[in-house]
Amino acid sequence: MEDIKAYIESGILELYVLGDVTQEEKNQVEAMISEYPAVKAELDEIERSMEAYALENAIEPSEELRGKILNSLLTNFGDDDTFPTKKEPVKKDNLIAFTASKPNSFYKYAFAACLALLILSVAALVDVYDQLKEANTQLVALSSSNQHFTNTVKFMDHQLNIYRDPTFKVIKLQGTAKHTSASMLVAFSPIKKQVMIDMADLQLPQNDSAHQYQLWALVGGKPVSLGVFDKTSDSVDMKQMQSIAVAQAFAVTLEPKGGSVNPTMDQMMVMGAVL
Repeated sequence: MEDIKAYIESGILELYVLGDVTQEEKNQVEAMISEYPAVKAELDEIERSMEAYALENAIEPSEELRGKILNSLLTNFGDDDTFPTKKEPVKKDNLIAFTASKPNSFYKYAFAACLALLILSVAALVDVYDQLKEANTQLVALSSSNQHFTNTVKFMDHQLNIYRDPTFKVIKLQGTAKHTSASMLVAFSPIKKQVMIDMADLQLPQNDSAHQYQLWALVGGKPVSLGVFDKTSDSVDMKQMQSIAVAQAFAVTLEPKGGSVNPTMDQMMVMGAVL
């Protein structure tokens, strides 16, 4: 059910309604519609919403465009030569004169009316298309914002669950003499043998692509590697490191990418004892 919800929130259904999808994406959406009623219901609701939005924001053609169309019609009327000019005298003889029938002007008027309607329709469609594009942009932005909000709520919920768990100890690692402003939080559960790093509270310089931070546990006076991690601008989750049941202290060093067998002591960033 979570996968269906994530699929609905991805924004693909809005793009499908607007026709802004590939053939493969279109086939996938139609398969999801036929298989999952919830997806079909969401698609119907999106279509209704977009239709209501278009109707509510419809714009009448400008007076300038209306005037041009009417002037065109009057010009067509003025060019018509069906009006009588001079009455011919009636010849009094036994012959009946048959006058040639003039071309029927009905088609001229019909064509002019159709042309006027076409211009009005094109103007209205262009305006509706622009509004739909703007609405689509807003929907995609809203979907992205909702996804970010959902991820933030999930992270906070996960974080609270760890900090509320009585089996976890929260250890604050303080910066060393060379890095006094550095700090981070480590949650350690000896019972569950779990070690978690609070990436949202990570106060370390961002590492380059050639280096990574490495977490160490001091066990019986010897350092034990618990894995490597990166400090990036979007580090906001709780990162689980390698399992360990006993530790007297934790420390972090900056090592070459992939980590080192032994810690580089002059590159130690933070450390803290388990009380």
